This record gives sequence, structure tokens and C-alpha cells, in this order.
Amino acid sequence: MGQEAPGVVEEIVGFEVQLGFANGPMRFIAAILLTACPASAQFKSTATLVLAPTAVVDAKGQYVDGLGAKDLVLYDNNVPQPIQVDEAIYPISLVVAVQTSRNAQAVLDKLGGSGILFSELLAGEAGETAIISFSDQVNPLQEFTTDPDVLEKTMRRLRVEGVGAVTLDAVMEALNLLEQRKPERRRVILLIAEKRDRSSKRKFSGVLREVQRRNVLIYWLTYSPTLTAYTARPKTVKSQDPSKDGEPIPYDPGPPNLLNIIPELAHQSKPDAAQELTKATGGRTAGFLRKDALEEAIQAVAAEIHRQYILSFQPRPSAPGQFHSIRVAVRGRPELQARTRAGYWPLP
Repeated sequence: MGQEAPGVVEEIVGFEVQLGFANGPMRFIAAILLTACPASAQFKSTATLVLAPTAVVDAKGQYVDGLGAKDLVLYDNNVPQPIQVDEAIYPISLVVAVQTSRNAQAVLDKLGGSGILFSELLAGEAGETAIISFSDQVNPLQEFTTDPDVLEKTMRRLRVEGVGAVTLDAVMEALNLLEQRKPERRRVILLIAEKRDRSSKRKFSGVLREVQRRNVLIYWLTYSPTLTAYTARPKTVKSQDPSKDGEPIPYDPGPPNLLNIIPELAHQSKPDAAQELTKATGGRTAGFLRKDALEEAIQAVAAEIHRQYILSFQPRPSAPGQFHSIRVAVRGRPELQARTRAGYWPLP
């Protein structure tokens, strides 16, 4: 990775340092000095370094490779910053968090064969994956493993566990699991869940601030419980009559329950956690309805994870506790779109 710049390195700051992705498949663009990171939620330092994972696409949505520091402009509170792009290979630690509430039954049926996608595509070479589920509470299902067969079996064991969705609590559990991994590993969370929390004890504002402070990238695959139910595997008739046995039973949602209208309206008024948390870390959301769309969404996330730039810069001193917004543009190429994290919080 080259020599560290003098005075920049004792420790990397606790501004959500984010490992990078690569210009080519299965290679990652990363930041300098990652091995200096202590394994804690916040990395304090007298020397500060901010890293910004950035995906660059053209008008057709195709990833653009081969860009360097001379091509990219990063703005910190609208002020352009001197940046550098460094390259290294770091393995991924991935936590997959799956909602298993009653309205997710159709989704769980679609996830049965997805274990290999997480290990081979998302985590990639030397990557490791852990799985948690959540409904009324968070349940650790599988500790970090590199074995795709183990992940496959775990995904096939997913079952409905309740009616709630402690989504924000699940995000915090994923953050805590990743905090225990070696600091040189890239940290990624993939949620498969509704886009809004239903029953967490955690407050959204607190979780948002935590993901902006930690070394993590969040992606979120969302679904509509109402629409997805219509894509569920059909139930079949069990009969001794061979002409009727195995005949599919048409899906019947039954009459709407008027008592559920008020709670659902309240649910819709909650923050869009999927949009806010992915934007804060530089990830993104993707919706799905059918199984093929779910698998395509997982593949799309994997493609981006391994095709993302990491820009690093040393910010100027500022008052602690003041959020800094950042954005990235491609110099002289207005037709290209760059997406990065929303910003960072300076530490004292």
C-alpha cells in the first residue's frame, strides 16, 4: 500500500472509516493505514483521516473503472479537498440480517437457496458471513463462517418467529458483531427486511449516529408484505383422491382487518430506515417481489461492493459535534454520477 504520510497515521479516526472496493472484480480499493485501526466503535486520533466509499456509474448505470485522484473531486461542506485513492486487498466480514415476522413468510421461502450467493458473491474470496434473524427479538443464527454449505443450511432453517420487527435493534446487533472482527477486515451489513422499523427499543436517531461513526457499509433489500404475499409458494390439497391430491389452493388473504389500519398508518409515519441508513454509509436499497428479483438484487449488491472507489482525505479542524456533509463529482464528466456516504462526524 505504500508508505504512510508522516503525521497522518498513529490511528485512523472514528469517522465511519469505510474500506474500499475495486476497479476490477474481487479486488478492493481501500484506504491507507487500515492496519493502524483499533478494533473499537470509535477510533480516536490526533491525526484524522476520512474515507468515502464511492460508486461511479454512467448514464446507463454501468460502473466506470480506471478513475484516479485527478479525476474525482470530493467536497466537504462544499469545499473541495485534496484526496488520494489507495489500493489494497482486504477480506470482507458480512452480517446478513433477515426479518422473520409473520408477514415475511413468502420472503423466507425465497431465501432457501441463497447461502452460496452470500458467501461466493458478496463476501467473496477469504470473506466470512454471519446470519441473524429478527422479529420480536434478535436471534443469532450462524456465527461467522466461510463454508457456503453451512450458510445454505442456515438459510433453509429460517422460520416465522413472531409478529414484530426490531429492525433497529438488529442493526445494532450486527454492528456489535462486526466490531469484534479483526480491524483489517471490511465490514458490511445486508438487511432483508421491510424498510421501516416496527418494534425496536432503540431510537432511530441513535442508530443513525452509530452507523455514521462505525466502520460499516449497509445495503438493504426491501419488500412489501402485502404484495410479496401473493408470490408465496401455493399451498396444495392433500387428498386420497389422486385427481385432487397436490392441486394448488388459490391464495385468499381474507377480508381486511379494520383494526390493523391505525397501527399500519402509524408504522408508515416512521422514518424510512432503509433509505437513511444506506445513504449514511454509502450503500443503497433495492426492492424485490419475486425470487429471481431477490437473487438479482443480491448479485447487484455484490457487483457494487467489488467495484467501488475509496477516497481518503484529511479534514481541516472544526468544531466537534458538527456534522459534515460530503459529495463526490467526476471532474469534467457531468454525465457520470458518483454516489458516496452522506458525511461524517468530527471527534474531539
